[in-house]
Amino acid sequence: MAAFSVSLKACRANANMTADDFGKEIGVNKATILKWEKGETVPDAIQLHKISQLSGVPIDFIFIPMA
Repeated sequence: MAAFSVSLKACRANANMTADDFGKEIGVNKATILKWEKGETVPDAIQLHKISQLSGVPIDFIFIPMA
């Protein structure tokens, strides 16, 4: 496990983007972003890579909540 973790919501905040804008950059809608942030669903590997690129947070440090 990583020394620390950053939530998906914190990644979006780090990118200084709204859920709508973040989703557009990743290729999903706002509702999907919010579901990820609540742990209702999870991004796939490609989407996780895009989240990492947009936020500047290494993939290993991104925490994905599991409901």
